[in-house]
Amino acid sequence: MLSFFWRNGVETPEPLKADVTGSIPPWLQGTLLRNGPGLFSVGNTSYKHWFDGMALIHSFTFKDGDVFYRSKFLNSETYKKNIAANRIIVSEFGTMVYPDPCKNIFSKAFSYLMNAIPDFTDNNLINIIRYGEDYYASSEVNYINQIDPLTLETLGRTNYRNHIAINLATAHPHYDEEGTTYNMGTAIMNFGRPKYVIFKVPTNATDKEKKPALRNVEQICSIPFRSTLYPSYFHSFGMTENYIIFVEQAFKLDILKLATAYFRDVNWGSCLKFDKDDITLIHLVNRKTGKTASTKYYADAFVVFHHINAYEEDGHVVFDLITYQDSNLYDMFYIHNMKQDVDKFIETNKDFSRPTCQRFVLPLIIDKEAPLDTNLVKLQDTTATAVLKQDGSIYCTPDTIFEGLELPGINYKFNSKKYRYFYGTRVDWSPYPSKIAKVDIATRTHQVWIEEECYPSEPVFVASPDAVEEDEGEYFI
Repeated sequence: MLSFFWRNGVETPEPLKADVTGSIPPWLQGTLLRNGPGLFSVGNTSYKHWFDGMALIHSFTFKDGDVFYRSKFLNSETYKKNIAANRIIVSEFGTMVYPDPCKNIFSKAFSYLMNAIPDFTDNNLINIIRYGEDYYASSEVNYINQIDPLTLETLGRTNYRNHIAINLATAHPHYDEEGTTYNMGTAIMNFGRPKYVIFKVPTNATDKEKKPALRNVEQICSIPFRSTLYPSYFHSFGMTENYIIFVEQAFKLDILKLATAYFRDVNWGSCLKFDKDDITLIHLVNRKTGKTASTKYYADAFVVFHHINAYEEDGHVVFDLITYQDSNLYDMFYIHNMKQDVDKFIETNKDFSRPTCQRFVLPLIIDKEAPLDTNLVKLQDTTATAVLKQDGSIYCTPDTIFEGLELPGINYKFNSKKYRYFYGTRVDWSPYPSKIAKVDIATRTHQVWIEEECYPSEPVFVASPDAVEEDEGEYFI
């Protein structure tokens, strides 16, 4: 049991020079920003889920072979309210908070009324994203908090709704070679027919007056929900040179349960359900025209959080992602589960689905005269199939690349391009990551890095300045 995973962190507001073992290449200059949960209890109250901890922003500055570390808690409205009250008073995804028992009946009634329509926390603990020249701590709600990437000061909260009609948005956007940011959101309440929204923010969107880059957001397209009251959950999406790939999975948010969660004494996380008997719809959107492909691509039900990469090749769209056959991953990270010893944890979670890296291939040109149930995939380096069905739809089955890896990363110069290698956290039956793996898609082999008492987060690939090969450099942070 490793208690430091749920122990309260502390700020290091001024740069602290790190002790370096080995050597850092002199060309590695710049700052890496990381985000994650860092405060798990306030006063006598504690969060129930690891993903609920209040955000602690970290920076690692590399300069002339040295590394300087600093950290600060995100000064969100949620953080300020909790600290002022000396207790957790803002609900999170896995921790529902109720009125202080000392309050009078009128205050309690008001609290219940206010929670009829959830106003989500702004505890943005998942990622740091960039719009124009603005940097934001983000999660998956309508609020994001702008930060200063050098000092880590919180500059102020922004509401997506003030710029584009969405209630939720991913914390994993894509960036093209020009620096334009692409992202997706969900419009559930107060914005007409429920829909998924794909949008972009140009690289030069930050003006001289330093007004938010999101003022120049452009909607690319919208996609209606397949089921109005059960929108698909999505944590990321795929992008190629010409297309956005949106996987409308059978892991769904129950809107009615969400709206009544507070009154039923359940958390928001319990409102997500996996329908194993449903199908997975794959939407292919032209990112330049905003038009969605008329062909219906679909696959069997699975759960996905992270896309690895996607690209186009010889009239096909190829996309790789990490899939599960159940939705139990979230449950593994409840604090009471993480506090189990390893043997007990393994026994408790042995039936959970392992993360599987899979490749799907979508043929762009459909020969309607082709015999039914024949594979339309013409690529030679994959066993993925795409079969024409009688109604003109395409049923897709994946090619399994690797099992037991999460939090994937690539050499981002190959984002949206054909690639060979990806990296990630090697998953064993433990909530504590201890290994990093490099996977070679061409040979279907992998290499593992592990060091005693080291618990790495997702790896960041940094290529050497004169790199020719995709994996040349292989410096990880």
